[in-house]
Amino acid sequence: MPELPEVETVRRGLAAALDAATIRTARVRHRRAVRRQPGGTKEFTGLISGRPIRAVRRRGKYLWLDLGPGDAGLALVAHLGMSGQFRMSDKTRVVDRHARVTLSLADGRTCVFRDQRTFGWLLVARYAADGTPVPVAHVGRDPFDPRYDPAGVAQRLAGSASGIKRLLLAQTMVSGIGNIYADESLWRASVHPDTPGYALGVAGCAAVLDQAREVMGEALEAGGTSFDPLYVAVNGESGWFARSLDVYGRAGQPCRRCGAAIVRERFTNRSSHRCPACQPPPLEARGRDTARTAS
Repeated sequence: MPELPEVETVRRGLAAALDAATIRTARVRHRRAVRRQPGGTKEFTGLISGRPIRAVRRRGKYLWLDLGPGDAGLALVAHLGMSGQFRMSDKTRVVDRHARVTLSLADGRTCVFRDQRTFGWLLVARYAADGTPVPVAHVGRDPFDPRYDPAGVAQRLAGSASGIKRLLLAQTMVSGIGNIYADESLWRASVHPDTPGYALGVAGCAAVLDQAREVMGEALEAGGTSFDPLYVAVNGESGWFARSLDVYGRAGQPCRRCGAAIVRERFTNRSSHRCPACQPPPLEARGRDTARTAS
């Protein structure tokens, strides 16, 4: 699933492509793409037709188009899911079997939301009191948000008994960090993913957050990580940060820091990658870790 660097790459592409654009009409080609819209397809198209696009914004893994003043303001919120893409076309009629929603612009171009696996979604929503769309208001600020408070987030993480990776993936205290960058951040900080927040303390949690911002910044410069050909930027290009990953996707390969073989372990419904030497389990989990490794 695209994480902060991938979604920010898409946002930047859309911001450049949709500057001063107006949505003339919208067409829903697959109802699943607007399944969260309370009034369905008719409400979705009615709310955004004729709306100017003032800006393209993001928080964590969520994108939204600011659709201008009036009626307290509306936002077209997007979550890319596993395979969602935005592509621009100079044609008014787009032939694409994976196109789920098309936005016909007043200048004759078309913005296409395509999604092969149909896990992504679009939703027209109003804004909450904090200035974010209602579906995004529960999401914590991400490390690139101007109002992000790393010290405050570190204190909250350090007050939890949950494992640090679980906390990073929850998206409530800090957003944008998914499975790939959680693994990379924890490897850089030499922290086991099951280490409780309280065991790391404020300083340890702050170190993990610093590493997360650093690795995601590097990934953003590379256009993100493209393990799946379904992730591409607005111009159709893939990111190339995958070649710089230190642990994710490198099971069995030597750790670039100590030479031990990287291990891949089950983590909820995902996989987790770490170096067993650089990232030993916390004391209370070492018996479980030994049994899991032996099996």
